[in-house]
Amino acid sequence: MPGMFWEDYEAGWQVETTQRTVTEWDLMQFVTACGMTESLFLDEEYVRTRTPYGRRIVPGALIFSYAEGLVMQTGILEHTGIAFLAGSLEIERPLFVGDGMRVHIVFHEKRPTSNPERGIVVTENRVINQRGETVMRYFPRRLILRRT
Repeated sequence: MPGMFWEDYEAGWQVETTQRTVTEWDLMQFVTACGMTESLFLDEEYVRTRTPYGRRIVPGALIFSYAEGLVMQTGILEHTGIAFLAGSLEIERPLFVGDGMRVHIVFHEKRPTSNPERGIVVTENRVINQRGETVMRYFPRRLILRRT
C-alpha cells in the first residue's frame, strides 16, 4: 500500500496488519537491550509462583514497538508520515511468548494545521492476539503530509 496523505483518511477507513509471533529470542533481545531485566520477564519460576500470569509476559514497551513496526510494514506512512506527536495507551491483557499479534487500525479523527502542507491524523490502533482478544489499544496522533 502506498503512503496515505492526510486527505485519504476518511470515516470508515480501516486496515489490519499482518500477524507476527513474539518469540523467546524477541523477548530476550528486547529486555536485554532496554535493560528491562526483571524477574517478570526473565524468571519462569518467579512468574509461575508469584504472579497471576503463570508464565512470562511480554513487556508493554515491546508490544508497542512491534505494533508500530507492523503499522510501518503496511506502507500507509511511507513518504507521508512526518512525526508521531503524542498518544494514549492502555494495556488490556498480557501477551505471552509464543503469542501472535496484529494491529487493527481505524481512522479516528483529523484536523488541519497552520501549515497547509501538513495535517494531524489520529487512529485507534488495537493490538490483537491470535485468539482475537485485544491486548493493547493506543491512539497515535501523527503529523501527515497533505497533497497540496
